[in-house]
Amino acid sequence: MAFDGFVVAALVKEMDDKLLGGRLYKIAQPEEDELFITIKNNKEQYRLLLSASASLPLVYILQDNKPSPLTAPNFCMLLRKHLSNGRIAAITQPGLERIIRFEVEHLDEMGDLCKKFLIVELMGKHSNIIFCDENDMIIDSIKHIPAYVSSVREVLPGRKYFIPNTTGKHNPLAVSMNDFSIYIGEKPMPVSKALYSSFTGISPVSAEEICHLASIDSQTSANCLSEPELTHLWGNFHNVMEDIMSGVFSPCIVYKNDEPVEFSAVPLTIYNMESNVQDNVHADRNISYDYNENSAPMYRIENLPSISAVLQSFYEKKNNITRIRQRSADLRQIVNTALERNNKKYDLQLKQLADTEKREKYRIYGELLNAYGYDIPEGAKSFEALNYYTNEMVTIPLQDDLTAHENSVKYFERYNKLKRTYEALSKLTLETKEEIDHLESISNSLDIAVSYDDLVQLKEEMIEYGYIHRKGTKGKSASGRKEKITSKPFHYISSDCFHMYVGKNNYQNEELTFKVATGNDWWFHAKDLPGSHVIVKAENKELPDSTFEEAARLAAHYSKASKQEKVDVDYIQKKHIKKPAAAKPGFVIYHTNYSMTIDNDPHKMGTLIEE
Repeated sequence: MAFDGFVVAALVKEMDDKLLGGRLYKIAQPEEDELFITIKNNKEQYRLLLSASASLPLVYILQDNKPSPLTAPNFCMLLRKHLSNGRIAAITQPGLERIIRFEVEHLDEMGDLCKKFLIVELMGKHSNIIFCDENDMIIDSIKHIPAYVSSVREVLPGRKYFIPNTTGKHNPLAVSMNDFSIYIGEKPMPVSKALYSSFTGISPVSAEEICHLASIDSQTSANCLSEPELTHLWGNFHNVMEDIMSGVFSPCIVYKNDEPVEFSAVPLTIYNMESNVQDNVHADRNISYDYNENSAPMYRIENLPSISAVLQSFYEKKNNITRIRQRSADLRQIVNTALERNNKKYDLQLKQLADTEKREKYRIYGELLNAYGYDIPEGAKSFEALNYYTNEMVTIPLQDDLTAHENSVKYFERYNKLKRTYEALSKLTLETKEEIDHLESISNSLDIAVSYDDLVQLKEEMIEYGYIHRKGTKGKSASGRKEKITSKPFHYISSDCFHMYVGKNNYQNEELTFKVATGNDWWFHAKDLPGSHVIVKAENKELPDSTFEEAARLAAHYSKASKQEKVDVDYIQKKHIKKPAAAKPGFVIYHTNYSMTIDNDPHKMGTLIEE
């Protein structure tokens, strides 16, 4: 994640377009190190988030409001006193520093026009929001930094504000080709590292991108670059800086397996290949995919209309994924433990079941001894007889201290014991396999869960089947209140405008198949694998081939085979689907199905519209 100078420049450009000349309508401090400012400009209302969090410093324009504390902190009260109804006169970024400087004009107590500066520094653990007067004297800051904390700069009321020197780094917007050659060409380190260690505002990802644009291996030692290579690198570096100074940005998010991993204000061609195809999925966004010749696509690039939209979407999705993973960790542990226990039990049962296969041999031995036992001499240790079932001679081991009849009784006892064991194990192995399948389906549902509501429904299923003991009163949570289920299936619209529904768990699979779907609707499921039921509402129409493929691709994507290149998918009309008696939710049987092998390609899912 690169909240670098490029991103800050894009933010300044966006805010300059939307907020310049606007008035500060409301100022709130919802968190200890966070400001939330409402700005009115050109009959529009904007909400600006400023965060100096050490772990997540942020600035962006957002859509939603945030609740404010009943009692405003001192820093917030100070800003309200000085800046309420003030006008934003300028929004600037010094060089390519991760600093945003808001110049605000306001009237003082005497009615005179005054100027103040609100400075946001986005520098990791050193992030801060500093309030200064027109002479750059610090009035206050959201974080006080005394001398014993930082020997470089004090951030305290009454101190002079200045930007700390960035040791050994230069302004990339003002560098000449000659200086660039000196700064980069003499460093005995990888080219990418030489770029971000020589210039302010350049992150490792941005440095990799510049190297990629110049077709230079980023790991090549900078001091080993030839003059033409260095010139070519400078040309691409200069082009990027020209775009930034001209306000030309392409805000984007990079996804890996549907998880956001990176964002940028400039195109990230390092995640693209020549074979990439781009589709306009919506009017305001563009998606491209990165393919590997030997594996399924890994990366997806989503372009959005503004850097604020990128930041809001990225951190919301990132936080949501992290939160879901944390909340599902305990459920996953329970499922994995139960799966491990049942798999061990199943293997043991199969081994024991295999041992019962010799039961018929013992029965035949007993019958043959009864038929031919009169001919066996006393004390014999074996006996050869004709097996009248196969017309083959067999050798029957004997206990020499027992008669033929007694040996026969022994063999029939062993047969009956193994027969009882076989009958019991046949039922037990079936039950154990069903439980393993059920746990695998829950595990898959945990993989595709996207919200807390999805986990609530999964937890209810695990409680119902005894994997979790419910706390509190029956049917209620520990607080005594029944958990409200609000999770709903995924809903897609095919490229041919057919509605398609995907169950997130077994309860939803059950409901989709037996309540939502009607007789002529089509049902899809990954073959012999845990996965979601996919229902296509046919509306008494014949489905085109493209819809069959899209529905099959959804079934593959929401199954345990989601990472495989090719997936076998069964499909059948709902009227041929049956639910076995006493079966767990979501478990069905069918016999007259069709099958297809679908390429598990997320790019081709781009034609689907998710509702």
